Amino acid sequence: MSPKRYIVVSSHKSEFPKPITIKKGDPLLVGEEYKGAEGWDNWYLCTTPGQEPGWVPGQIIGRCENSHGKALDDYTAKELNVQEGELLTGSRVLNGWLWCEKMVSTDFGWVPLENVKEVAQ
Repeated sequence: MSPKRYIVVSSHKSEFPKPITIKKGDPLLVGEEYKGAEGWDNWYLCTTPGQEPGWVPGQIIGRCENSHGKALDDYTAKELNVQEGELLTGSRVLNGWLWCEKMVSTDFGWVPLENVKEVAQ
């Protein structure tokens, strides 16, 4: 997906101050699948050595045996704190979330798609 511009229509604040950050090939212990009213499908609570558990999209998880897996790509669960009216550049959509960067700074992270609206460039 080529970068698109978005405006924040509803503020979002992360509840996870220490997001899981993994590199391609890192081992993962795959836990429960997310079940919430938001309809965010294909997210799994994972752990990796030395970090707190975090939500990882199923597309990033290479399943091994039992609940063990490995990271198929680099990934961070960092969420972006945004306020209504801010402008963002979004580059990747995964399971109801948008990977984006603030247009007035170099701050980046995931924002729920429901909190943003695409704007004409």
